[in-house]
Amino acid sequence: MRQKIDALLQEIAELKAQKLQEVEDIRVRLVGKKGSVTKLFEDFRSVPAEQKREFGQLLNVLKTKAAEKIEELREALENSASSNEPSFDYTKPGDRFDLGTRHPISITREEILSIFGKFGYAVAEGPEIEDDWHVFGALNFPPEHPARDMQDTFFISTGDNPILLRTHTSSVQVRSMEKMDLPIRIVCPGRVFRNEAISARAHCIFHQVEGLYIDKNVSFADLKQAILLFAKEMFGEQTKIRMRPSYFPFTEPSAEVDVSCNICGGKGCNICKGTGWLEIMGCGMVDPNVLKASNIDPNEYSGFAFGMGVERIAMLKWQVKDLRHYFENDVRFLKEFETVV
Repeated sequence: MRQKIDALLQEIAELKAQKLQEVEDIRVRLVGKKGSVTKLFEDFRSVPAEQKREFGQLLNVLKTKAAEKIEELREALENSASSNEPSFDYTKPGDRFDLGTRHPISITREEILSIFGKFGYAVAEGPEIEDDWHVFGALNFPPEHPARDMQDTFFISTGDNPILLRTHTSSVQVRSMEKMDLPIRIVCPGRVFRNEAISARAHCIFHQVEGLYIDKNVSFADLKQAILLFAKEMFGEQTKIRMRPSYFPFTEPSAEVDVSCNICGGKGCNICKGTGWLEIMGCGMVDPNVLKASNIDPNEYSGFAFGMGVERIAMLKWQVKDLRHYFENDVRFLKEFETVV
């Protein structure tokens, strides 16, 4: 029996394990119901009486060593696992992260571009810092026009062709007429800047989408049809439009466009100030002088242009009463557009 005890003590001292399951297998093999140590305790019954004390002590030492080794192996593996794995409950629900939302100006801009994209209009963009020629000169603004005044325009430099922050995206139309092959069918989105006092209805920075279509035999009827189709797509199939005579230096004839109020159905409410109509854009036929400035023959080609404020369209679409909300980054305001697709 002594030889068996010594052999088991040697085996226990050399035991190793890579997994907790291996430790459990060792426990069963040594001290389980049919384990090696358990079997020696059963054999202890047949040991002569004079040797029981000696072998009893040896067996107790063997059992203690086996238990200590098993616990040592288990603790080593558990500590190793805890150092390599995150100390959290994998079944615990994850932390909630607040997701950002698209800005209402971005939503409106994308919708406008998407609508005109279905009509075959390409997107054209240009610089926000422009020269006087592309913002005013090529668009038939006379030298004394009030839009050139420092009260309206942010000038960066002076000279024969001053540098300024563009006051409209019509400058992109000029650059497109200079470079693109005819016919031209584009929409021009972008930020514009005007030296105005900030209020609920005005801001020094705002966004525009302007459109231009130049081809042979383009008529005012084509312009009206394009705007009507846009209005129905943006505000609903029941929408109607009306066009009022107006004046813009770069179009002739020119018009302001109103849409039937989508809140009251044209019956009159506080949003439309009881008129049943809401103004959305200006438009007109491209002035022959503008075509000439870009080396396009007005005797062969004609075209129309239109321009709308993105903030204005967004205000009408969602009944936002204060323009300043778009620029204040108030999370409460922006969260109202979480569900807008």
